[in-house]
Amino acid sequence: MLNIEIDKKSGFCFGVVNAISKAEEELAKGETLYCLGDIVHNGQEVERLAKMGLQTIDYDQFAQLRNAKVLLRAHGEPPRIYEIAKNNNLTLIDASCPVVLKLQSRIKKTYDAAQNPDTQIVIYGHIGHAEVNGLVGQTNEKAIVIESEADLDKVDLSKPIRLFSQTTKSLDGFNHLVKTLSEKKDKTNNFEYYDTICRQVANRIPNITTFAQQNDIIIFVSGKKSSNGKVLFEHSKQINPNTYFVSEAEEVVNLKLDLTKKIGICGATSTPRWLMEAVAEKLNEIALNQ
Repeated sequence: MLNIEIDKKSGFCFGVVNAISKAEEELAKGETLYCLGDIVHNGQEVERLAKMGLQTIDYDQFAQLRNAKVLLRAHGEPPRIYEIAKNNNLTLIDASCPVVLKLQSRIKKTYDAAQNPDTQIVIYGHIGHAEVNGLVGQTNEKAIVIESEADLDKVDLSKPIRLFSQTTKSLDGFNHLVKTLSEKKDKTNNFEYYDTICRQVANRIPNITTFAQQNDIIIFVSGKKSSNGKVLFEHSKQINPNTYFVSEAEEVVNLKLDLTKKIGICGATSTPRWLMEAVAEKLNEIALNQ
């Protein structure tokens, strides 16, 4: 047997666990259940639930649906989705993460309470990401989304700024952005910022740091669409250059690994434990056949 360790602190965050549990609970009733977008950014888990009967639909299909039951995933949705559901007699199984819902509420309250019409709601996040779309929706689509400091030209530094963050963004990246904005903004400009990064996600960084240092080789398992996965993989690779990204167990076959080394397997907040275990099994299978 190989010297393999699966990171105990990797895998689904509580928001994803909740969404999948709700999906399984509803599917067990034998009724048709739709999910608005991939329930989690992991193709293998989406496929597993599809075999149980979960039907993934896009936003256009959702708008055309009538008299059906639809699961809202952990990322959260903008207000218009709830309006469509009401108009189309759709029953919503709302699995939005509580952390995301709290952030949506804070952004909406800040937007509604802004006394100066020039106040800019700025969101540090990935443009087009499901969670970010839900956050922007709280501001009548007026929030400014910036992915990095390269996007700061979108912000008027002479006007009031209220900065929030997508829950899964890098804490270091957010703090650096706050520092830059504080230095560049007009001195008379009113700038407020709110650290809205989920600590269950942020704490993965120090954990990955330790895990990457303790192993010779790191196999990072994640869906290609996972925002959190990209952040954690890049961080692991900085700590341990022998870090490899795979989305499914079969992909390790193509990696030229020294199987005599200590191998660590870890993943994103959207990576199921069973998939990391499947990667370990595949590595042991490869070793047996050598």
